[in-house]
Amino acid sequence: MRPDRLDEQIIALLVDDARRSYAVLGAKVGLTASAVKRRVDRLRAGGAITGFTVRLDPGALGWTVEGYVELYCRSSTPPDVIRAAVGRFAEVVDASTISGEADAMLRILAVDMRHFEQVLEQIGAEPFVARTKSVLVLSPLLRRTAGPLPA
Repeated sequence: MRPDRLDEQIIALLVDDARRSYAVLGAKVGLTASAVKRRVDRLRAGGAITGFTVRLDPGALGWTVEGYVELYCRSSTPPDVIRAAVGRFAEVVDASTISGEADAMLRILAVDMRHFEQVLEQIGAEPFVARTKSVLVLSPLLRRTAGPLPA
């Protein structure tokens, strides 16, 4: 199922603010609230929309340290094993398998350097982890959320 132009407009509006009501969405795209709901339900059923979430400002919550960690595994470790291990840490906000020498890349947010170090030590203690390599973010230059691509 490929989204049409109205679906793309609805998705863009939801990416901007997922709390918008169906009535507000409908007013913006020229549909009734029930027509928008049917489209959103279809997009969810088709897997285009996988959920709704809240975006947080880590700095406002006191999470001021951000780092990227390359994870090197001892052997051929399945992605599900890595996901289960790093998913236990609220501080790991993104995790992906990657190409290149490392097996996975993690993005970690922490309150301070000691907190970051504790999380890094715990992840490094996982039985499948051979080593880690981390870099700290000094200043984020650009942050975008995934949204519909321009036509």
